[in-house]
Amino acid sequence: MDIESIKKERKLWLKWKNIAPLRELLSKLPDITASKIELEDVVKIEGDATKKQREYINEVSLALRPWRKGPFEIFGTFIDSEWKSNIKYNLLKKYFDLKGKSVADIGCNNGYYMFRMLKEKPKEIVGFDPSPLFKTQFDFINRYVKSDIVYELLGVEHLPFYHKKFDVIFCLGVLYHRSDPIVMLKWLKQGLKKDGEVYLDTFYIEGEEPIALCPAKTYSKISNIHFVPTVAALKNWCEKAGFNSFEVLAKKPTTFEEQRKTRWILGESLEEFLDKDNPNLTVEGYPAPKRVYVRLKVGSV
Repeated sequence: MDIESIKKERKLWLKWKNIAPLRELLSKLPDITASKIELEDVVKIEGDATKKQREYINEVSLALRPWRKGPFEIFGTFIDSEWKSNIKYNLLKKYFDLKGKSVADIGCNNGYYMFRMLKEKPKEIVGFDPSPLFKTQFDFINRYVKSDIVYELLGVEHLPFYHKKFDVIFCLGVLYHRSDPIVMLKWLKQGLKKDGEVYLDTFYIEGEEPIALCPAKTYSKISNIHFVPTVAALKNWCEKAGFNSFEVLAKKPTTFEEQRKTRWILGESLEEFLDKDNPNLTVEGYPAPKRVYVRLKVGSV
């Protein structure tokens, strides 16, 4: 697979008719030097901006909707994203050590997690996501953070062919979008250095048997959800993919605190995805979303 040719081709995606106007807005962003950058629950950028500059930044922020991951605050504009991604990040943070390591975030969205990771002093961070909108959101934020994060318009399928391997790979909320989860897990394994580790989260259903739910058309109104396994089934998938260390870090339901509708998404959210009479079920009648967080390794247990 010729990754460089794919990257060159996908760079043209930034000229799509729905993306090009947004890139034009970015080109006119004011040059403001951030006086303070906070990489905490809210990724916050402060600086000496005029009223006119702040108004333009607010205008650009709104034009870049929907904002799925966050929150961010950019020179006074608070981007209250659909997901309070700080909850997931803080859940995982106590388990990983990124200092001096090569890190990849697969399905990185607008880079919220990568910006948070900068505080951990990794050697490098590379994000993979084939969305030109999310890349544009990242470029907007990074215009002022000025990090060395590399953002590739690539998917998980390109990871085995990428020019470097990683010490740590994050793959959060991607597995259920793949019709062959074992193949995807093999791709993650191929992207690792010898002693590397993967942090994975995915939907799961309760049960002791190694089985998976296969939604008919949609799950929580999401069309591309292929399989929702029990933890036992997920463990079997990971072992079939070549991982011999499978550690469950946490299990939790998706709550309205973590995912909800805001003015920054222009659409429905968790409240509309659940049965209004029984929030333990999706609108389709399936078990409501729960997530399991695991750490995978290839080395001996």
